[in-house]
Amino acid sequence: MSSKTKIVVLRMKELIYTGIFVALGILLILLLVYMFSPKDKSSDTAAASEKYIPGVYTSSIMLNGSAVDVAVTVSADEIETIQLVNVSEAVETMYPLMEPALENLAEQICSTQSLEGLTYASENQYTSQVLLDAVSRALDKAAVPEDTE
Repeated sequence: MSSKTKIVVLRMKELIYTGIFVALGILLILLLVYMFSPKDKSSDTAAASEKYIPGVYTSSIMLNGSAVDVAVTVSADEIETIQLVNVSEAVETMYPLMEPALENLAEQICSTQSLEGLTYASENQYTSQVLLDAVSRALDKAAVPEDTE
């Protein structure tokens, strides 16, 4: 027996540190696999069909120092109603074309579900453009955010 016996001395502290580092390494690998694995596409297609977050969204218009709110009610996939709220009598008196112009626009928007290709009379063209801009801002608030992943 000419072989020399080697004795390896391991300290308990080194074993504990090695075990902790191995456990952290495995945890890191599992976390990376989970983060970069492909996601389920069925939930993405369901969310893609929704255009709006359901609710009532408002946008303000300033008219002679008075704020008039345009309220847009939306469901998950369509525009339901558009109306003026917080309208004072002074604003109704000073801007009599405001209400009929919004009713005309609201009827067209709700039937076509779009802000494109709307028609309005030449005598209330500017009023209609201001109202259409307010409706557009309210719909921007209601839109489902696009994922940038």
